[in-house]
Amino acid sequence: MQIADRMRRKIEEALAPARLEIIDDSHRHAGHAGHDGRGESHFRVLIVSDAFEGRSRVERQRLVYDLLAAELKDRVHALSLTTRTPAEAQES
Repeated sequence: MQIADRMRRKIEEALAPARLEIIDDSHRHAGHAGHDGRGESHFRVLIVSDAFEGRSRVERQRLVYDLLAAELKDRVHALSLTTRTPAEAQES
């Protein structure tokens, strides 16, 4: 199973997102630190979930980083997170 698929499964199971986008940006980082040529090292992730209600931006990010700890130890070098509640997503 690819890393993006593992991340998707974990996020869907834990946060039941209304919207989830996982974009592999690894190709944009070729030659940079953390890019070893295997890919699946740099991701942009958008999560819209009720699970973020009442949590600060830092608490939301910690929650996601904890969910994806194994992937971050493995090949994921960079993870850019956008975390919103459904109400916040409607505002933007």
